[in-house]
Amino acid sequence: MDFNMKKLASDAGIFFTRAVQFTEEKFGQAEKTELDAHFENLLARADSTKNWTEKILRQTEVLLQPNPSARVEEFLYEKLDRKVPSRVTNGELLAQYMAEAASELGPATPYGKTLIKVAEAEKRLGAAERDFIHTASINFLTPLRNFLEGDWKTISKERRLLQNRRLDLDACKARLKKAKAAEAKATTVPDFQETRPRNYILSASASALWNDEVDKAEQELRVAQTEFDRQAEVTRLLLEGISSTHVNHLRCLHEFVESQTTYYAQCYRHMLDLQKQLGRFPGTFVGTTEPASPPLSSTSPTTAAATMPVGPSVAGLAPPGEAALCLEEVTPPASGTRKARVLYDYEAADSSELALLADELITVYSLPGMDPDWLIGERGNKKGKVPVTYLELLS
Repeated sequence: MDFNMKKLASDAGIFFTRAVQFTEEKFGQAEKTELDAHFENLLARADSTKNWTEKILRQTEVLLQPNPSARVEEFLYEKLDRKVPSRVTNGELLAQYMAEAASELGPATPYGKTLIKVAEAEKRLGAAERDFIHTASINFLTPLRNFLEGDWKTISKERRLLQNRRLDLDACKARLKKAKAAEAKATTVPDFQETRPRNYILSASASALWNDEVDKAEQELRVAQTEFDRQAEVTRLLLEGISSTHVNHLRCLHEFVESQTTYYAQCYRHMLDLQKQLGRFPGTFVGTTEPASPPLSSTSPTTAAATMPVGPSVAGLAPPGEAALCLEEVTPPASGTRKARVLYDYEAADSSELALLADELITVYSLPGMDPDWLIGERGNKKGKVPVTYLELLS
């Protein structure tokens, strides 16, 4: 108990000395040991690295999880060392709603079929997003967080210790300076003619005491200087390790870009597949309840040939073994042409297709043997295949 009280009193004395030294430095009443320029540059670079790492980390978390409540929940689970529960992505939730809507509205209807196809694509998008979030968290967020919670805490601890060592060193310098000034004043020999012998004896005693005080202060200064130099070297080595941190973060950044590139490439492929799948359905169009083309699927080829005008087949759409003709040789049927308004821009894939612009009016018609998802479109002297899902039949 006695030892603990002595240690407590010693610690309190050291703390008080540092507080006095710090306060006097702030008011300009005490000298401060300055670090060299290289050391200051290392400190500035470390602070900058820490600040920007925090900002990049926080904004990446926002990118991966825009919901602030979900981020707070995940943070609490991590602090409690508990597994974060699996969370449904927005794409997967949208896919669930679309699938339920298709089931209730009729999965056999064109709208229901389209809802099912889009739901499948959204589910794949949600799964791709989940994989991207997982990969980015491991390869990018975790190293940044480990730096802030590990290396930076060590650097901050050693910097605080260096600051305390510097305050101790400057306090020792101030104490030595005061002791030397007092010793110089005490060693001034009084005049025997004007001063009593008693004062001379007291002055000599005070000079001896201050001489001991100077020796003690010099010893403390040497110890403080040694501890300060040792701590400065430890801190300098840690600060120079920031270069290795930059190299590690650079590698993690490359991995983040690669995972993001893979994610967006998957999204593009899924949406491209969805667009192709939607082109296979004879969709229902806005403003009309009529089918986009004659119901060939419900009519036998013999009946269709008997009821529809016979004309040459379109290049690329003719049945196997039947000669394909150029589009210029295709003539519209005597009846069955209709006006259609283009819903979306469409870029022709080849010379057999007709490029479309949204809101333009074209003439369309079908020919025997054509894919029901396609029509022949005419605009002036230009003609070509057009997908029915891009049209709204008017008359």
